[in-house]
Amino acid sequence: MDDRLVSGSTHEEDHSLDTNLRPKNLSTYVGQDGIKNTLSISMTAAKQRGEPLDHLLLYGPPGLGKTTLSNIVATEMEVRIKTTSGPAIERAGDMVAILSQLQQDDVLFIDEIHRLSRVVEEVLYPAMEDFFVTWVIDKGLKARSMNLSLKPFTLIGATTRYGMISSPLRDRFGSIHRLEFYTVQDMEQILLRSARILDVAYSPDGLHEIAKRARGTPRVANRLLRRVRDYAQVVADNIITQDVALKALTDLKIDDLGLDGVDVNVVKCIIEKFDGGPVGIDTIAASINEESETIEDVYEPYLIQMGFLDRTQRGRVATRRAYEHLGYEFNQPSSSRLQSRMEL
Repeated sequence: MDDRLVSGSTHEEDHSLDTNLRPKNLSTYVGQDGIKNTLSISMTAAKQRGEPLDHLLLYGPPGLGKTTLSNIVATEMEVRIKTTSGPAIERAGDMVAILSQLQQDDVLFIDEIHRLSRVVEEVLYPAMEDFFVTWVIDKGLKARSMNLSLKPFTLIGATTRYGMISSPLRDRFGSIHRLEFYTVQDMEQILLRSARILDVAYSPDGLHEIAKRARGTPRVANRLLRRVRDYAQVVADNIITQDVALKALTDLKIDDLGLDGVDVNVVKCIIEKFDGGPVGIDTIAASINEESETIEDVYEPYLIQMGFLDRTQRGRVATRRAYEHLGYEFNQPSSSRLQSRMEL
């Protein structure tokens, strides 16, 4: 379900517009103030010493700007950036080829770094620490070890699954930052910049209506902006007002908290079929005909962030806020009912 309108994952349509809408330097990058301040100091110090920036690991939900921030680092450091991804590097030789092509102080950006194979990771260890690589060529009696010196570089890794990165790799990063969801105020500033770049007529209330439904994710905000722009172009004289944005987003079945139909189905399933929980993730998955991993990775993070779900040892529980938002009368599960579920 990564093709959902409110998914932070990249859609095919996002590639070209993301390039135009992405900020190019720290001064135009909205939000993540703590990370920006830390990076600004680190980059200034590294440039004063004439050294590459420490290896950097960025993690957090998709769509928050990890790739954008990596490109900004390269721009601010005035160096080239080489971009690849964990799944694209299948063999140790592939990694050696990439590393050997890097110039002095270049940035190597690896998206989805948690998906690197262990064999490829082992090539990275000495490369990150001492700027050389060792690998074995041939097999059996003909096998021999090869060493290659590298020019100093900065590795920037990005991941949505921080816990899946091995400890030896994680420990070699000099700086690790988690990107947080953006506030509605930050989202309004991002949309304001995007609307100007796209040459879209708008009212502040119209952008606010989009911002509060964007789930704190810039990629989602820009995607919704394009949908509302299309709606305004056809039925509203090309101006995004509050009423226009509200009608467009209602037609797209995105409510005022950014929940879409799938999110609502997950919560309704817990409330209607299981009296609000607790209920196991596999049971929920079977009830809505969805994979349990998809529910955990795609739906749950935002529902938990919004306070609609609690994740307990006994299972998932719908909160009072979920009941009230969907118009149900809140029923606190009794201790006897919880005990009977545990026995089942």
